[in-house]
Formats: sequence, C-alpha cells, structure tokens
Amino acid sequence: MKIYFYNTLSKEKQEFQPLKGKEVRMYTCGPTVYYFAHIGNLRAYLFMDTLRRVLKYNGYTLKHVMNITDVGHLVSDADEGEDKMLKAARRENKDPYEIANFYMNAFLKDIDKLNIDKPEIIARATEHIDVMEQYVKKIIENGYTYQTEDTIYFDTSKLKNYGILSGKKVEEQKAGARVDFDNNKKNISDFALWIKAPENHIMKWDTFFGKCYPGWHLECSAMGYKYLGEEFDIHTGGIDHIPIHHENEIAQAQGFCGKIPARFWMHVNFLTVNGGKMSKSLNNLYTLEDLKEKGYEPLTYRMFNFTSNYRNKINFIWEAMDAAKTALNRLREGYLKHAEGTATIDEKELEELENRFHEAINDDLNMPVAMSVVWDIIKNPNKSKDFQKLLLKFDEVLGLDLKNYQKVENDIPEEDKKLVEERNEARKNKNWVESDRIRDILMSKGYTVKDGKEGTIIEK
Repeated sequence: MKIYFYNTLSKEKQEFQPLKGKEVRMYTCGPTVYYFAHIGNLRAYLFMDTLRRVLKYNGYTLKHVMNITDVGHLVSDADEGEDKMLKAARRENKDPYEIANFYMNAFLKDIDKLNIDKPEIIARATEHIDVMEQYVKKIIENGYTYQTEDTIYFDTSKLKNYGILSGKKVEEQKAGARVDFDNNKKNISDFALWIKAPENHIMKWDTFFGKCYPGWHLECSAMGYKYLGEEFDIHTGGIDHIPIHHENEIAQAQGFCGKIPARFWMHVNFLTVNGGKMSKSLNNLYTLEDLKEKGYEPLTYRMFNFTSNYRNKINFIWEAMDAAKTALNRLREGYLKHAEGTATIDEKELEELENRFHEAINDDLNMPVAMSVVWDIIKNPNKSKDFQKLLLKFDEVLGLDLKNYQKVENDIPEEDKKLVEERNEARKNKNWVESDRIRDILMSKGYTVKDGKEGTIIEK
C-alpha cells in the first residue's frame, strides 16, 4: 500500500519511497537538555514515534538518528543571547555537563513513560565536536563563509535558493534592514558556524580557530552526514524549526556538498494551552509529572494527541484530558471484552477494517481517522478474539501497550472512603485548606484524585 506524507519542502503531499530499498534513513531534531521537557516538547516526539511505527507497520527498517543538544543552543534560535546550557548551569549552580546528564536522563525517562520507540542512534553534540570541526572546514574550503574576529559566519547570499524551505528571501534581509541587526553580519540571515569562546566560557574546545564552540545549527548537519550520508529520506522537527534551524541546516549541507540533505521535511505543529501559548509566566508549562499529580497517566496524553493530525495545532485543556482518559479506559475495557469473546468474524470484515486503518495511517499519519476504525471494533456487539488480535496489530502503531493491560479493581479501604467523605464535606463548606490537606493525604496513599459532579473520585 502506498504511503503519502506532506513534505514542507515541496509544500504538498507526496508519495513516499525511500532512497535505498526497504531501509528508511531519518533524522530528528532532539531536545536541548537544559530543563525538563514540557508536554509541548513531547508532542514532537510522539509524532516522531508515530512516524516510526507507521514505517515499520509498512515493512520498512529504520536507521534513525536523534541529536541531544548539550552545547551551542543560544537563548535565541538565531545568534543572540547566551548558551542555554550555561544559563541553566548558573541557575542551578552546577557544572553544564552535570546539567546535561541530569536533564537528558529525565527526557529519556519521559519518552519511556510515553512508550516512545527510541531512534537507533542517539547522538550528543559534545561527543561530535571533531565531526563538526571537519564539516566547518569543508564549508570554508568551498567558499561559503566569512570570518570576523571571533566568529565564522555562513554567507547565505552565496546560495541561490536560501529560503527554499520557509520562503525567506536573502535580498530582502540586507544589513541595516532592522535596528537590532548585528553589524558583524553581511546579511540578517547569516548565521554563526564556529564561535571563539570568551575566557570565562566553560564549554569550549581546542580547534583550528582557537578555543571555540559550535553554532547550534551545525550539529544536526554534521551528525546527519556522519550517520546517514549526504542524502537521506526524512528529516523531522517542530514547525518552529522551519524558518531558522532547518533552513540553516539546508544551507550548511549545500555549502558542504551541494545537496539538500533530506528528501522529505516533516514538521509537527504547536500544542496550545487554553487556546494560547505556553509560557512560564502564565504558569502553564506542564510536564508529565504535573499530569500525573492531576491524575493522568502518560498514555492518556498519548491518547489525547490522537485527536488531531500532527500538522494541525492541538489545544490542551483539562476537559480534553478527561475525555482522553475516559477514551483510553473504554478502549482497554473493549479490548478485554474482545479477549474473552467467542464469536467468529468473517475474514472479509477483518480485511476491510485492516485496510481502512492502513489507508488512514498511510495518508500522512491520519490518526483521527485511524482511531475511528478502532472505535468501530470496540463498539462491535460481537465480542471476538479475532478483533482482539486485530487491535493488537493496530497497537503496533498506537503504542498504547494493550498486550500488557490488565484490569485492576479499585478495592478502597473504609478509612480511605471516610477521607473522601470528609473531603466532600470540606468542599461543600468551601474549606479549601482542609480539602487540599485531605487530597494530599489521598495522593500520598497512591490514589489519583479527581473532582466530578458527584464529588471526589479516587482511583489507585
């Protein structure tokens, strides 16, 4: 069955075929490990995981690289501000390498909790400085750079097609076009490849240009080339990567070898919260741990993401998470009922359902349509192990770990039921301090606590 993906490079949906037989070579922009990943960050890796699973479902093998940015990413995605790792190190009074290890491990634990299939190669920037240095030397040799006292810049005016991904035009971005333009640059769109480190800069390496550190965009180009070659099949990332980071990756690759590195560029859209942007100032940067404290397991968040195509924005509200929680429980219960069923289902019916699911996932990962097929099976009054097996096959894409699900009965001791009654009374009297105190006790006992129309609901 043919697969179609939307390609940001061509601005249209195209049939996907890998460059090399049944192997798909893919690169994903990984996290900058200076703090905990929030749920907006994690949406990108759920998209990455669904893409991996769909390709495997179609019989492809993968050679997939994801970077870990532990140096070089400035506070601005351009060449402004300070390195995020150094800012985090100062915030926590720790060594930047210690910061990187801690938050990288936290990120890897989060993707495990979401049942995300890890890429075959996870590459840290700090372990590939030599690769990046050789990559820069080649770009210099090919005549695509200029040097200032402390920086080697990529000269975007040397490329005829700079802006091919985002539609930016170099001629419209000349020096002086903006008040805050960096006077060291010839064009606003030029970017740093190699930067001399100030004396007090912790993360620096001895290189041909002195003690330096790399520009953020460089690591993906260099590591993509090292592991996947000059051309590969798919590059993924967030939609925010299009205008700067991915545009600059393409520029670097063309300066290095004259080729656009990936045939397909696929981008996941933003997650909004209550219709607006996530930010620390609005106190709405939620992590998986925050969701857990409110009674939502990680797979509920995974289920929530299936309500929208990856190319559309998705709006996070607690009511939607409640709906996802209910849906996940219904799916699990329906799966178990089919596991206990005795009906025999006609082969043609099973084949039709499988084709519908397959067509949906192959149509640019259309998960809402794929889920409609799943619900048709769950609602079928004929309970059958044939349906159970089909759901397990679909779960190779869904990643909801149905094969390991077992129903857990909530046996609540009388003393805990009494706490629930006391909390309901406190809420009735608007005694919020007492209500919160009892909630904390219940959570310390291992319950999730939710307030519904009928009062406090607790589950183990």
